[in-house]
Amino acid sequence: MTKPIRVLLADDHALVRAGIRALVQNLAGVEVVAEAVDGREALALVKQHDPDVVLMDISMAGLNGLEAAARMAKDHPNTRVIILSAHSNEEYVCQALRAGAAGYLLKDAGTAELDLAVKAVARGETYLSPAVSKHVIADYMRRVGGESGSLELLTPRQREILQLIAEGQTTKQIANTLHISVKTVETHRMQLMERVDIHDVPGLVRFAIRMRLVQPEQ
Repeated sequence: MTKPIRVLLADDHALVRAGIRALVQNLAGVEVVAEAVDGREALALVKQHDPDVVLMDISMAGLNGLEAAARMAKDHPNTRVIILSAHSNEEYVCQALRAGAAGYLLKDAGTAELDLAVKAVARGETYLSPAVSKHVIADYMRRVGGESGSLELLTPRQREILQLIAEGQTTKQIANTLHISVKTVETHRMQLMERVDIHDVPGLVRFAIRMRLVQPEQ
């Protein structure tokens, strides 16, 4: 059997921690191994438990999540950090990524998005909530000028699903091909559409052709 993804929670509000723990414990293949009330305790518990993923509040007394994330990235590179925040503005997101965080998740995210985020960063990917990634991607596109870099802004799984959509596979066929649930495919597709700001399948097909993921039919 596959080993469960081991998660550490860090938030200075006990009720928030309890709510996150309840959500995480309902995720298949994921377990909570420890909880911390601030960044300093989180660092000590990472050293003790060596978790795969840390879900950490951005604002904590004593040592904030950004500083703790930077130290974890340096001292415990195998532990991946997802910053939890109520703020969707670009500056917070960029600070988190610069600090070495592998993900940025808004606190109003649902269970399906939490599941995607934890499993994406555990696989070595970067995860950004759609609401924040739109701002970051828009700024990136302004700086690079054009959509040539768009594929780089998608996760490997999103690129895989985009190609399968463009090749004409149904949601159920994609789920069978990738050995994931239909619901997971739908969530990936929704976030893919958010990231590239295309909200219909024909538009995704045209985008995939422009990006040379697939060849147009002769």
